[in-house]
Order: sequence, then C-alpha cells, then structure tokens
Amino acid sequence: MSSAVIVSFARTPVAKFRGSLASLTAPQLGSVAIKGALSRLGMANSAAPAVPVAEAYIGNVVSAGIGQAPCRQAVLGAGLPQSTICTTINKVCASGMKAVMLSAQAVAAGGLPDNMAMVAGGMESMTNIPHYLPAARGGTALGHVSCIDGVIHDGLWDVYNDQHMGLCAEKCSSDYGISREDQDAYCVESYRRAQEAIEAGWFKDEIEPVEIPQRRGEPLVVDIDEEPSAIKFERVPTLRPAFKRDGGTVTAANASSLNDGAAAMVIMSEEGARDAGLEPLARIRGYGDAARDPVDFTTAPSLAVPVALRKAGMGAEDVDYHEINEAFSVVALANMKLLNLDPAKVNVFGGAVALGHPIGMSGARIVGTLYSVLKHADASVGCASICNGGGGASAIIIERLK
Repeated sequence: MSSAVIVSFARTPVAKFRGSLASLTAPQLGSVAIKGALSRLGMANSAAPAVPVAEAYIGNVVSAGIGQAPCRQAVLGAGLPQSTICTTINKVCASGMKAVMLSAQAVAAGGLPDNMAMVAGGMESMTNIPHYLPAARGGTALGHVSCIDGVIHDGLWDVYNDQHMGLCAEKCSSDYGISREDQDAYCVESYRRAQEAIEAGWFKDEIEPVEIPQRRGEPLVVDIDEEPSAIKFERVPTLRPAFKRDGGTVTAANASSLNDGAAAMVIMSEEGARDAGLEPLARIRGYGDAARDPVDFTTAPSLAVPVALRKAGMGAEDVDYHEINEAFSVVALANMKLLNLDPAKVNVFGGAVALGHPIGMSGARIVGTLYSVLKHADASVGCASICNGGGGASAIIIERLK
C-alpha cells in the first residue's frame, strides 16, 4: 500500500458568529481554502507542474440552505475541473477529519491514477445556518408557528437525550471532578496561547486571506482569527453557567464559540508527490475512530487515539504533540487526564475555545495546525483528535517530513 502524505494545507481565518465572513456561504469559504492549498503547491516548488486533483472530500455539518452538493460547489468555485469527483462528509464535528481520513484511505489503497491528488477539508458558516419552519410544509390553519434554530437543532443538540450538548459537558465535568475553576483556567490559557501564536506569526503559513467585496473601494481583507482578541479575561470567572443554572460549570467563555471558516489540504501518495517534484509536509501514519454512549461523546477521543496509534504501529510515548479539539474546555481536560498527557504538549497554539469552532472545519484545521506546531517545535510525530455528537470521535497520527 502507498503512504499517504499531506503536500499542502491552507485555511481561512476563523471568524466570529456574524463576524467578518458573514457574507460568505460555507462553500464560498471552502473555495478560498481549496485555492489556498493548491496555490501552496507552487510555493513548494515553482518549477513543479500542476497536480491534477482526482477527487475531493469536504466536511460540512449543517448543509440546509446552501444548495445541493456543498463539496461540489466549493471545488468548482476553486476553479477545479468539472471532472473532479466530489463528496460532502457529515460526521458532525469530526467531519473535516473524517474527510482527511477517507482521502488518505483512497490514496493508500492505490485507487488514484498516477500522480493525482485528493483534496480534503471542512467548511462551515454557522452564521448562515437558517431557521426552520417545520409546520409550513403542511400549512397552519390557526395558532402560533414555532421557528427552529438550525444551529442548535442540527449542530449542537444531543438528539438521543433531547438536550443541548453543553449538558453532556456538564456530565463530563461531574464524572471526572473537573471544576469551574479548572475550566476557566484552561480557557484563559487557551486564549493566551492563541494570542501568542498570532502575535508571533505562527499561523501565517496556514492562513489564506479572504477578500470581502465592499460597496465602494477595495475589498476588505480578513487575514487573522477574530476570536482570540475578543476575550476580556477579568470577566471569565464572573459569567453565569450557560447550560445548567444551578451548580453549572460550563460557560460561554470556557466553551467554544459559534464561528465561520474553512480548511483544506492536498493529499497524495508519497511516491506521486516526489515524482511531481513536491516535498511532502507530513506523512499520515495512522487513523481511527471510536464510539460510546452519545451522552459521553466528550471522552470518546480517549478511545480513538489508541486506535490510531495501533494502526500507526506506535505507542503513546512516540507522540511529541497533541491537538484535542476544544469543543469545551472540559473535553480537553478530561481527555488529557484519561490519556495521561502533559498539558504543555497539548494545543500549544491554543484551541477551539480561543480560536473558534466552525463545526465542519475544525477536524481538518487541527490536523493542519498540528503540522504547524510540529514544525515550530522541530518535532516529528503528532496526534490530532476530535469528538463528535452521537458519541463518536476520530484521531489521526502524522509524521512531519518538512
């Protein structure tokens, strides 16, 4: 079997809910990320020929209102040929990572023509997820009509227990003895690390600026993550619990926010990349999924990581750095506890609590950011993991090559 390698990665900045990227749909954001990833192939070696893309897998969680075949929209919007095969992936928050895993699987199986590539990634515009009128189809003769928020209903609701996923985070806090103070301290550190990474320019290689047309004059260029600068540290301990009024520990600060963004990467066989004159960024060593009771989705990464390590032929001691998606601060804290991880080696550039969590994007973003961390630290092996609604999680192991 061929080794799958990542030859380029790009992402949009992560924008706040109803923020600077609000005018763009998820597929439009996806197009920007895909264009960015493809343009970086030329940066790697200006003499290299264009790499033909055979197929694309792009994650997207709430596709209501954005038109059919979101992946197809993003791919054609990026200028790829109409012969490109496109599939939209929905594994809730793990959608972007599952897209990467499926692409690596296709490459490793040898199913692609010589020197052709896969595009993988994820995209979400949580701002543009619509409200629903479920009663409108049948008509309403008399009385009030309920309007359902698609963000909550299809993105953030634990349908198995009929509750907000924030209450699952509260259960995790109780199960593992993780206090409000622990979560607030983690939140502050996530923001501090993200701010440090931005100020030091550690995200510059991965961010593709987004141009927003204006009514007059030049377009607005968005090239920085919006959320990290918005924090008011003094307010963190004063916020009320967001989901459990009495004795709750999860707040708007120590949970991730609602956001817009997209990420994409180009994946090839290692032989094909080198034949094309490209220097791979990282080798995908292994990946895996796990699942448990939906109410305990928060700790599913602790089950997925060992699966990925086993498939990579590695042990926990072989991993230099981890990215664990911070759906909530308690998710990272609980999984670090269960996996016995050094907090200094986890989410070094901050995580979703500070950077934001566009749910279809995050799984792909943390793989790309993991590479950035490995490069910055001159380290070799990293593991990215992410939980998803329904009790699942995905994890992937990469080895830095460049």
